[in-house]
Amino acid sequence: MKTDALKYAVVTFGCRVNQADSLLVEDGLRARGATAVPPEQADLVVVNTCSVTASADQSARQIIRRIARSNPSVRVVVTGCYATRRPDEVSALPNVVRVVANGAKDALVSDIAQDIGVTTAERFSDGDGPCGCTLEPGTAGRTALTLRVQTGCDEQCSYCIIPQTRGHGRSRPLGHVIDDVRRAIAAGYKEIAITGVHLGSYGRDLHDCSSLAGLLLALAEIDEDVLFRVSSLEPMDCTDDIVEIVASSSRLAPHFHLPLQNGSDEILRMMRRPYTVSFYAALVDRITRLIPHAAVGSDIIVGFPGETARHFAETLRTLEQMPLTYLHVFPYSDRPGTSASQLRSKVDGIEIRERARQIRETGQRMTQRFRRSQWGRVTRALTVDDGKSVVTANYLKLRLDVTYPRNQWIDVRVTEDLRGEVV
Repeated sequence: MKTDALKYAVVTFGCRVNQADSLLVEDGLRARGATAVPPEQADLVVVNTCSVTASADQSARQIIRRIARSNPSVRVVVTGCYATRRPDEVSALPNVVRVVANGAKDALVSDIAQDIGVTTAERFSDGDGPCGCTLEPGTAGRTALTLRVQTGCDEQCSYCIIPQTRGHGRSRPLGHVIDDVRRAIAAGYKEIAITGVHLGSYGRDLHDCSSLAGLLLALAEIDEDVLFRVSSLEPMDCTDDIVEIVASSSRLAPHFHLPLQNGSDEILRMMRRPYTVSFYAALVDRITRLIPHAAVGSDIIVGFPGETARHFAETLRTLEQMPLTYLHVFPYSDRPGTSASQLRSKVDGIEIRERARQIRETGQRMTQRFRRSQWGRVTRALTVDDGKSVVTANYLKLRLDVTYPRNQWIDVRVTEDLRGEVV
């Protein structure tokens, strides 16, 4: 097969780190002349899987089977956390020709080049090279670039399989990150999301005094019209320095995603989360006092083993007292190999779904409250969705009455019906 004949698709599940990894795969394929098409038309489909819940595993299996049915001659390469955790299970799925563990994901395109009939390209050889060689705003339907600066995790949360599927924490040197950022800016990106599996641990493994605060300071000093958004950050890693750096720089989005996971100190201890509810509440209060328009989102797990009605009531009460902006809600799912999966007092599945429903309703009220607080405010926003919508620095997505080209900064007034009135 000739390079210019290769048609590919990338299907991504899960977190922003996976999204960043998939962009690197696309970068490598495009560097070899491959063309993106829908999965049913592709010669090659790369499926980048998640395994944070049993539902994530099931979703990956379903999409692989669906792709094989609609495109019987397609070759499927599967990577990501599910592929790492259950390679034999994944390799048995239809049309799967290769399973690539997370540890080999960065070199995926180079390693499978012979299998997929393309030649080695000098500009993308080992996966640790520049992000954005061939990418531009709009790739994979995304206007902003998600840039991975760290992977792996050394924490030991009792419910989480990710340290086993991603390995120890590993950071990219600061100079390499800044080089990637400059290439992305040169390619036209105006918003870059900085992400990692345990982003707050950035630099700890480099032994050169690097830190997330230092990285943010370096990004804040870049003299370009670009916005940097910090991805999910563990509460204990969101230091006063980081909050102050974000507050003082127009280059850094006033947007924090801080997973609480549960509103009961007793359950947090069972989860092995190294903070208390009062610590978390004080952190959110500090952010909103220093940055009044900041978006502060969170993750909540419902139905952790041993979570009683009393614990759940504590979580509801905790959330209702906090000025959070939005919630991501995850029904607890046993992950074989984690200590939580060995705990007794499992919560009934019907009860877990009911608790998730109540937390989602609480999250919806939070989001409505935050949106109301923004009515009438004039702010800068980036056009997305082919110019039909904008996203503000504090993570409000607003519809436009007039279509603008994608990837442009415009000033908008937030209206009551959540539209962006161009000013």
